[in-house]
Amino acid sequence: MALRLTSFVGLRLFQDSTPMLVIPSSDRFVRYRRTKHWDPKWKSLRGQKVMKVELPNFRESFEDLSEEEMRSRLKEQGLLPPRPWTEKPFFLSSTGGIFEPYVPPEGDGKISPIHVQGAKQKLQYLEKKSKTMMAIRKIKSFEEDFDTATFCKHAEDIYIKMHDCIAKKDLENITDYVTERAYPEVIHNIEYKTIHWKYIKNIELPSIVHARCTDVITKENIFGQTTVRFHTQQMLAVYDRFGRLMHGSEIIGKDVLEYVVFEKHLANEYGRWRIHGKIIPDWLPPKEPSPITYVRPVETATPPETAVTETSKIPEKEVSKESNS
Repeated sequence: MALRLTSFVGLRLFQDSTPMLVIPSSDRFVRYRRTKHWDPKWKSLRGQKVMKVELPNFRESFEDLSEEEMRSRLKEQGLLPPRPWTEKPFFLSSTGGIFEPYVPPEGDGKISPIHVQGAKQKLQYLEKKSKTMMAIRKIKSFEEDFDTATFCKHAEDIYIKMHDCIAKKDLENITDYVTERAYPEVIHNIEYKTIHWKYIKNIELPSIVHARCTDVITKENIFGQTTVRFHTQQMLAVYDRFGRLMHGSEIIGKDVLEYVVFEKHLANEYGRWRIHGKIIPDWLPPKEPSPITYVRPVETATPPETAVTETSKIPEKEVSKESNS
């Protein structure tokens, strides 16, 4: 009896110490496949959402392809052949010329308004003044503070500073006073020269004789041009690279009558008035060219002529007689 009890107790203890290996049915985990949709009717549409795309070969060089191969490649990709570049670059800060240039009357600055021809010139100026007034009105629509008297003083200041930059050959600051169109004309033929220029006085106050604006549809490309008449006394002397006087004089001042065109990009908020060119009338006689110094050509030494001996001039008969004697 005791042996049975001990064996039963040992068996009981062994059962309590062993872990539970059997999982109850309520706690079992069932593993299902999650790679398929629960509704199979959308299977065909899910297959269509993935498209195979043929990517181009980016390492292929098109320069090695012929025209036919290039055409077939463009047709495969559904592309049109590239168009040639036909657009021309342009700079909007200035125009390429003077539109409707002012025609100065012949004899201006010499004929007094009391004279018959001078009175006719004044009448013609009044007749053509309507377009100028309309252009000034358009300029005032962009510049509210624009005034002809104030502008003439500002134009005179630009005129003086531009000539000072030419005399000093200051090519960096001269672009503040001249446009891109007038820049090559201003700096032309000033190398290897010494220029002395001085503004002495005004014979007549500067005045606006002509004004025009570009007639375009869009307001972004509106430019204004004004022609200012300067009748001044100046001093100009130009020396060549050897210090020889080519033109003018540093002692004598001369009366100068010029028609200077100023331009501004009115639509540009940061635009400013700059010199765009000068008007030279057709009736003005041509000026004499300045003397130019050239390098003297190298003179090559000519070989001396062979001296003719006296015996060569004596006939052969006389020479034979003298030898016989």
